[in-house]
Amino acid sequence: MTPIPAVGVVCLRGNEVLLIRRGTPPRQGEWSLPGGRIEPGERAVDAALRELLEETGVVAEITGLIDVVDGVFPEAGSHYVLIDYAARWLSGEPLAADDALEARFVALDAVEALIDWSETLRIIGMAVAAR
Repeated sequence: MTPIPAVGVVCLRGNEVLLIRRGTPPRQGEWSLPGGRIEPGERAVDAALRELLEETGVVAEITGLIDVVDGVFPEAGSHYVLIDYAARWLSGEPLAADDALEARFVALDAVEALIDWSETLRIIGMAVAAR
């Protein structure tokens, strides 16, 4: 498996975080962070804002780098190097598009019940603690 460079965005609006339900593997059908692959020649931070807008229709400003996570998913035959950013919501109401089945802001105290991957929970926690 060749690692694939990708981005994720923890977009916070007050005490809510923006989540999408994945429409494609890996982790298809699960709730996750908006994000996706970095296009050739694209800066990672620009990819984060583009993917956020494409998947959810939401505009935000990046407030910092959270962490870099290896997403190794043998069942999907993929290895993503996920560059996760924190962002502050600026405008737009979530509307699922691109490869997201659903998109919505979720209260921070309800996130744990929706998220299956512990790394996603850890990244959201780090973004909340850093704001």
